Amino acid sequence: MGTSYHITLITTQKNQDKQSALQLDIDNLLKDINHKMSTYQSDSEISQFNANPSLEWIPISQDFYDVVDSALLISNLSRGYFDITISPLVNLWGFGPKIKINTPKNDDIKEAMSHIGYQKLGTQKETNSLKKTDPLLTIDLSSIAKGYAVDKVSDYLSSKSIANHLVEIGGEVKAKGKNLSNKKWRIAIENPDADSRAVNSLLELDNTAVATSGDYRNYYVENNERQSHIIDPKTGYPIKHKLASVTVVNPSTMLADAWATTLMVLGEAKGKELVIEQGLSVQMIIRNGNGFTTWKNKMH
Repeated sequence: MGTSYHITLITTQKNQDKQSALQLDIDNLLKDINHKMSTYQSDSEISQFNANPSLEWIPISQDFYDVVDSALLISNLSRGYFDITISPLVNLWGFGPKIKINTPKNDDIKEAMSHIGYQKLGTQKETNSLKKTDPLLTIDLSSIAKGYAVDKVSDYLSSKSIANHLVEIGGEVKAKGKNLSNKKWRIAIENPDADSRAVNSLLELDNTAVATSGDYRNYYVENNERQSHIIDPKTGYPIKHKLASVTVVNPSTMLADAWATTLMVLGEAKGKELVIEQGLSVQMIIRNGNGFTTWKNKMH
């Protein structure tokens, strides 16, 4: 998925062979998910789906279906501020597999906008199938697939009776059980500052997941204007507001991942409304002059 992963296990198992077997299984599991959901692989399941202009039902794998189905749920709950069909805009702004740094023309943005919209994607649970109503519809799962992969790795470790573990992929984290000191796992939330890695706050995770989305790492500057990789599906343009980062705590890393992106798109005011409406556990860090202010809901 174009990123790294890090797994910490607390186990009495000292057998090196068992550790090697775990590593191999986890690598294979992640390769499998990558092969299904990475737009960076031309032969992946998602790339083949995107290239298929058919308006008939297209059968897909269970993993792929589960992620798309969850993504459409968040799209509905957020009234379209989360939208996996945003793929043409991601590519147009230079944040897809083909990196290019130049601001797209308004006409190109309008053209891309005419082929996005989560309502143009149908699901059929009985057959694990998707259906497009636009032959040029394409999807991008980068805002939800990493979280899904974290959940799958955590489930795998639990199935091997490794109750105490921490799984992190590209910044999305799930913690189960306790750490080496027999206490809750602790992770740091960064200050949203591209020039430093200062800690803003610490979280204790009690068998739950956390995902953070921000505009301070993945961006480019052109003509003195900062273009964030987070694009508003309603406008077709990168976000422009004072919300710098959002951290979401949720039992599901996949949902935490998707909600964090959604709230970054919405910005401070609309984001807070949705957080309260959905009863989400969230920490927002908002730019305030040269510093930051923090807002929390249901965060302990």
